Amino acid sequence: MKPFAYVRATSLREAADAYAAHPGSRYLAGGTNLVDLMKLGVETPTALIDVSRLPLGEITELPDGGLRIGATVRNSDLAADPRVRSRYPLLGQALLAGASGQLRNVATTGGNLLQRTRCTYFQDPSKPCNKREPGSGCGARDAIHRDHAVLGHSEHCIATHPSDMAVALAALDAEVELYGAPDTTRTVAAAEFHRLPGDHPEQDTVIRPGEIVTAVLLPAAAPGSASLYRKARERASYAFALASVAVVLDLHDGRVRRIALAFGGLAHRPWRATTAEARLTGAEPHPDAVRAAVDAELARAEPLRDNAYKIPLARNLACDAVAALAGTHPGSPATP
Repeated sequence: MKPFAYVRATSLREAADAYAAHPGSRYLAGGTNLVDLMKLGVETPTALIDVSRLPLGEITELPDGGLRIGATVRNSDLAADPRVRSRYPLLGQALLAGASGQLRNVATTGGNLLQRTRCTYFQDPSKPCNKREPGSGCGARDAIHRDHAVLGHSEHCIATHPSDMAVALAALDAEVELYGAPDTTRTVAAAEFHRLPGDHPEQDTVIRPGEIVTAVLLPAAAPGSASLYRKARERASYAFALASVAVVLDLHDGRVRRIALAFGGLAHRPWRATTAEARLTGAEPHPDAVRAAVDAELARAEPLRDNAYKIPLARNLACDAVAALAGTHPGSPATP
């Protein structure tokens, strides 16, 4: 047992001050990922700063019709909220696809965003991992990497980000609200919150030292838009995505007025498919056009020895999700 201090924060300022006073500390909310990593010896914090009792557990309306989701809102409460289910169905679908009911009852919105990769080489201190120990090498690259990244990876890391919720938030143009001492607040686009590995895979996000996730901000849903989350996994329940897709689609006069498409399970962060979105905006959502647009996005993929299957898997998920929203499944009455 490695000893560590424990501080129960009663305010954001107190939490930030405690973090600064204990170099090597970590914030603790639900603990569903952090505690597991501590048991494995991957995380060895000098102190745990408990933020679970801070007043961050509410979902509130924003003046523009959007929602402010507090960082300690439980995943189960967020998925069940009537406003989320009616305005942002893909978010509820992503949460329900992500974990068991027991985990959703404990896991928090902020913690879901901040969970770390489930790469087995990262989770095993006996194996080399640049994310866990910079400069030690990437154990997965030349070994078992069937579940790893095909987009945006580097020679230093090929891990994927495990969050389903983060993929949905990227497609919804959500923002992450961050608090830092001394009493400063900033927001970051959810699609830019996580980093690609580059030369520093140990840096998962753009959070500055000591900053705390305080909320997720959802913009108002466009009238008439529809959304969907699809996920492929190796077993029917509560497995991490081999590939997933979140789609928001707004049609007008049979053409795409706006589309947002994000992939999960393919990269170090949710992958916003901006190339595919640009090609489809203004076009008819014909299956051939959708497939060509998605292929143009996935042309950037660099699969490794054992994970090239992810490219057609992601393509099929995206094409099927868009077709379901547009009513263009081959043979359906609405097919162009």
